Amino acid sequence: MQLPREYVTYMSKELMKRLTNQGLVQFEQPEYVNEVMLQVVLDELTIEDRINDEARRILEEHSDQMKHFGATYEDAFKAIKKQIIRERKIVL
Repeated sequence: MQLPREYVTYMSKELMKRLTNQGLVQFEQPEYVNEVMLQVVLDELTIEDRINDEARRILEEHSDQMKHFGATYEDAFKAIKKQIIRERKIVL
């Protein structure tokens, strides 16, 4: 994730504030709702990091095959990452 956690916290609070001020959402437990919103925003912002980690794990498991076929790490990483994104229908 490229953004500091403090900024993400600020963004999620501002988002909830704007939604509330426009009358689009109503809730009785603002602290709980802000915490849930923060978690949702963090999950969305860290999805690419999780995909990268999964691609690295897959490459580690298949490093012998990569050497055998002469594939470069970068090319294999890109291919695996694209495959994960396509399979899960993720928009980055």
